Amino acid sequence: MLIYWNGHSEFLLESEDGYRVLTDPFDPATGYPMRDIQADAVITSHGHGDHNYVHKVLGSPMVISNTGETVLTPRVRVSSVLADHDGEHGAKRGKTLLTVIEMDGLRIAHLGDLGCLPDDGQKRFLRGIDILMLPIGGYFTVDGETAAQIVRELRPTVTLPMHYKTRYNSTWPITDEKPFLTALNVQAPPVVPLLRVTREDISCMSPVYMFELPQG
Repeated sequence: MLIYWNGHSEFLLESEDGYRVLTDPFDPATGYPMRDIQADAVITSHGHGDHNYVHKVLGSPMVISNTGETVLTPRVRVSSVLADHDGEHGAKRGKTLLTVIEMDGLRIAHLGDLGCLPDDGQKRFLRGIDILMLPIGGYFTVDGETAAQIVRELRPTVTLPMHYKTRYNSTWPITDEKPFLTALNVQAPPVVPLLRVTREDISCMSPVYMFELPQG
């Protein structure tokens, strides 16, 4: 499997046989470079523009935006449950999806704009995750310290932070990756343009990866 980070909460997952799943496509308001993307399926965690801008996806992908289970191919399956976008049971910002993607024998979780600690039922849903994509910037989502607690509770093999401050969204009221890395006691995680991972080699990988955006 290949994993690309396009910025914000948008990841592109490409299976060994070339099936492509895109998560939370962002709109121009995020400040990140806009690129047309080819994908077979798109997952949107909720209805905010920085997470559901499917217009930039080429072709006619299947769009998944609700709870439940979807079998995309014999080797790719998606399951989602609801969670709160804030710490007040969704009263401030509504709901978001927690999504598990099963691809190439791996379980990848994308936590959307999760705004609080998962409850017991959500943690059971996320049990046995290999790769965890979670927001860490605070204000709109959980902050770095809470995100680190989630990592400690779920114990994924690999964690991919998202939804944090970078040079592209420097005016947003969120933090960069440092509070999360400090809370998790991770120093100088590998910075990669993309991540290549298989069921066989994931146990040898770093616990946290940061991404650099592709050029051009």
